[in-house]
Amino acid sequence: MSRIPTHPVDEVLPLRQLFTFGLQHVLVMYAGAVAVPLILGSALGLTQAQIITLINANLLTSGIATLIQTLGFWKFGARLPMIQGCSFIALAPMIMIGKEFGLSEIFGAVIAAGAITIALAPVFSRLLRFFPPVVIGSLITIIGVSLMPAAAIWLGGGNPGSDDFGNPANLLLGLATVAVTLVIYAKFSGFIGNLSVLIGLFVGSLIAAAFGMTDFSQIGSAAWFELSPPMAFGVPKFSTMPILVMTLAMLVIMAETTGNCLAIGKLTGKPTDQRTLGNAFRADGLSTMLGGLFNSFPYNAFTQNTGLIALSNVKSRFVVAAAGAIMVLMGLFPKLGALIAAVPTPVLGGCAIVMFGMTTVAGIQELSRVQFDGTRNGIIVAVSVSVGVLPMSFPALFEHANGALKLVLESGIFLGAITAILLNVLLNPNPEKAVDCAPGETARLSD
Repeated sequence: MSRIPTHPVDEVLPLRQLFTFGLQHVLVMYAGAVAVPLILGSALGLTQAQIITLINANLLTSGIATLIQTLGFWKFGARLPMIQGCSFIALAPMIMIGKEFGLSEIFGAVIAAGAITIALAPVFSRLLRFFPPVVIGSLITIIGVSLMPAAAIWLGGGNPGSDDFGNPANLLLGLATVAVTLVIYAKFSGFIGNLSVLIGLFVGSLIAAAFGMTDFSQIGSAAWFELSPPMAFGVPKFSTMPILVMTLAMLVIMAETTGNCLAIGKLTGKPTDQRTLGNAFRADGLSTMLGGLFNSFPYNAFTQNTGLIALSNVKSRFVVAAAGAIMVLMGLFPKLGALIAAVPTPVLGGCAIVMFGMTTVAGIQELSRVQFDGTRNGIIVAVSVSVGVLPMSFPALFEHANGALKLVLESGIFLGAITAILLNVLLNPNPEKAVDCAPGETARLSD
């Protein structure tokens, strides 16, 4: 009998490749991973020691969440190369809860919302039929375009409020990183070519160090070993209003998880089905519950790493599992985390330009499968992509919205997904009349 070939997603690479490709994923997502505890801690007036506790706990639980999502067990985990990190969607609700109710109420709401997410997973997974190629393509395109402000902020230096933000040195450093990444990607294939982002980050950091643009001071002051105990800020408290607010945030996160699963499924050649989506939601819920217990926050897939999969063409979920293991070590050994944190943000920004652009390309490729002539798909894509990038294009547009409405309006991915789904249902009411087809196929057009 012939041996069934292993799908690239399930391929276990040699240990050296698992580590290097996994490290590449960690370097890409690190800045975003620590941003949520930093911003929340500052907003709530926490001490430096308390913020460090939040960061270490975040790294530890991010690693555990990634292992759950990639390796999976029973009905938990999509078993796709999805790296997990604290969701920015939940940041504003957590600040609101923290200022009004306190930090213990945040963790209580996070735990409860995670449990509710697990309960709702079977219901939300049944919505997959509302995501034909015209919706998926629009959503992936929105994801790619919506990431560009993050790339711009990193490229400028990381802090738009600082005096040196956007100075020529930062921009040139980012440009040099882009150049190195592209040269490696274009000139080399195989193992070296797949490491183009990691090599770009390394060379960019060396250039920054040569010109005194790298800060290594945090490495010396960081502890060698530190384990954040569960409930370090007190026993979590549970109140109705904070739980409702956090549950709404989790609903938006589930919508983004849907988009991320669909995008990664397309990139890896392992299309997302109802079961995969339900397992992904359960993993998000379980990881969020663990986050609340271990002084951390709600989790979902980090979109920026989708572009890395597209660029490197390394599709193995075990590579991302290796990234999860590295994050667990970073949470236990703060010096390791401080070393990775020393990568200058303009260097990250240079690599992000390439990676986030690749995510947009994945969306365009999916839209190339869609039949536009003689259908209403063009207007669906036009309106949904436009609506999806509104929060990114001009964030002040929704500044007068409050509470739950503001939470929804600030998520471009959620807005774009809802718009594309509704327009597709309204304008393409007969799914049996094929409006999506591969290039070269003949579409049966609506009357």
